[in-house]
Amino acid sequence: MTTLASFLSRHTAGPAGALLLASLGLALPAAAQTTPAAPPAAAVPQAAPSGPWSLQQAVDYALKNNLQVRQSQLTSELSDATLRQSRAGLLPTANANASQNWNFGTSIDPLTNEFKTSTIRSNNFSLSGQVNLFSGFQVRNTIKRDALDYQASLNDIEKARNDLSLNVASAYLQVLLADELLRTNQLRVNSTQQQVERTQKLLRAGSVAESNLLDSQAQLASDELNVVTAQNQRNLALLQLAQLLNLDAAGSSNVAIVTPQLPDPDEVPLENDLNGIYETAQGRLPEIKAADLRVQSSMRGVEVARGAYYPRLSFGAGIFTGYSSARSSFIPTGEVDFSYAPVFIYNPAAPTTPPIPTQYVTGVAQPRFETKPTAFSNQLGDNLGKQLQFNLNIPILNGFQARTNVQRSEINVKRAELNREQARLTLRQSIQQAYADALAAQRRYASSKRQVEALATAQRNAEIRFNNGLMNGTDYNIAKNNLNAAESTMIQAKYEYLFRSKVLDFYQGKPLAL
Repeated sequence: MTTLASFLSRHTAGPAGALLLASLGLALPAAAQTTPAAPPAAAVPQAAPSGPWSLQQAVDYALKNNLQVRQSQLTSELSDATLRQSRAGLLPTANANASQNWNFGTSIDPLTNEFKTSTIRSNNFSLSGQVNLFSGFQVRNTIKRDALDYQASLNDIEKARNDLSLNVASAYLQVLLADELLRTNQLRVNSTQQQVERTQKLLRAGSVAESNLLDSQAQLASDELNVVTAQNQRNLALLQLAQLLNLDAAGSSNVAIVTPQLPDPDEVPLENDLNGIYETAQGRLPEIKAADLRVQSSMRGVEVARGAYYPRLSFGAGIFTGYSSARSSFIPTGEVDFSYAPVFIYNPAAPTTPPIPTQYVTGVAQPRFETKPTAFSNQLGDNLGKQLQFNLNIPILNGFQARTNVQRSEINVKRAELNREQARLTLRQSIQQAYADALAAQRRYASSKRQVEALATAQRNAEIRFNNGLMNGTDYNIAKNNLNAAESTMIQAKYEYLFRSKVLDFYQGKPLAL
C-alpha cells in the first residue's frame, strides 16, 4: 500500500516537499531522502516583484527563472535540431573539392599519365552532387519519428513546469504553515508569561506553593524553545521557496509572502469522482501525452530499421578539371622554314620508264613551333570532364544487422508501451492516494477541532483550579500541553488537506490558487 510519505515523495519532490513532510511529523522513504540539489542562485533574467509574493507570482517567476525548466527547454531545442537535420536528409548533397600536389623525381603526370623526371605541380578541382532516389522510406520514417520525439520533448517541458508549480505551491504552503505555527507558539508564550506573573502574585499572597511557580517558569522556557524552533522552521521554509525561485542572496533574505484567508477543511467539499478526475488528468497531463508519443515514435523506429531490407538507389553527377605544370603545347612562332625538292617529268605513255629530272625545283613552307607550358586557364577548359552515375545497392547478407536492428526496435516498442501503461497506472494510484490522504486529513481536522474545543474547556477549568491552589503545576502543564498538541495537530491537518486538495485540483486542470 502506498504510504503518505511515498505519495509526498512523488508530489513534493525536492527540498520543499521534505520540509513539508517534516512539519507533518513524517519522513521520506530511504530512496527518496536524497533530494536533488536546489537550483543555484544565478543571474536572474527577470526582476523579482516588490512587496510580498502571492502564490501566482511565485509560480510565474519560478517558471521563468528556474534552471531545471530551462534545461528542459534546451533538451527540447536539441530535439528540434535533430528534426531539422532529418528533414534536410531529403535534400541532395553537393560538395566541391580542390587540391594541390607536388611530385618530385620520377612520377606520373596525373593528367597525361606520362612518366616525368621533374618536379610537377598539379591541381585538381571537382564539383559533385548526389540525390537519394529510394532508401526503403527510411528518411521519411526518420522524419516522422523525430517529429514525434520533438513533440514528446515539448511535453517534457510542460511536465517540468507542472512539477515546479507543485513544488512552489508546496513550499508556499509550508511557509504559511510555519507562520501559523509560529503565531500559535508566540500566543502560548504570552499566555504562559501572564500565568507566571499571576503565579508570582499568588505566591506572594501565600495562595499557592512555590513549586507552582517553578512549574510555570519551566513551561515558559519550553514554550520559548518552541517559538525558536518554529522560527527556524519558518526561515528554512522561506529559504527553500527562495531556492525554488532561483533568487540571489539579497532576494533570498527579503522573501515575504501574502497570507491569504484559507478555508477550513470542513468548509471545502472534496471531489470524490475519482474516475472522472482520472479521465480528465490522462487527457491533459503532459507526461501521459509524452508516453503516447514515444510509443508512436518507437513504432516509426521499427519502420526505419525495416528500411534496411530494401535496395537503395541514388543518382550522382560531377564535373572535374585539373592543371599540371608538366603539360606543354606547341605554339607557332610566326616564322616559316622552306624545303626544296627537284621536279621530275613522268611519261604516262611509258609507265615503266623512270621519271626524268628537270632543272626546276619546288619549295615547301614549314611553320616554326616552340614548346611552352600550357597556361593554367587553358588547361581548366581543356581538361574539363563530366560524369553522370546511378548507384544501386541491393542488400543480400550483412551479418544479420538489419534483422537484429528490427528486433531491437520491436523491443523498444514493447518497452514504450509498458512505460505508457506505467504512466497511467502511476497517475491512477496518485489520484487515489491523494483522495485518500485528503479525506483522512479532513477527518483528522474535524476530530482535532472537536478535541481542541474539549481541551480548551478543560484547560480553562484547570487554570481556574491552578490559580486557586487546587491543582499543582504539573497537572496544569499537562492540560495545557494537551491543548497545544491538539492545536498543532489541527493546524497540520488543515494544511495537509489543503495540499492534497490542490493536487486533486491540479489533476483536473484547475489553477493553483489559494
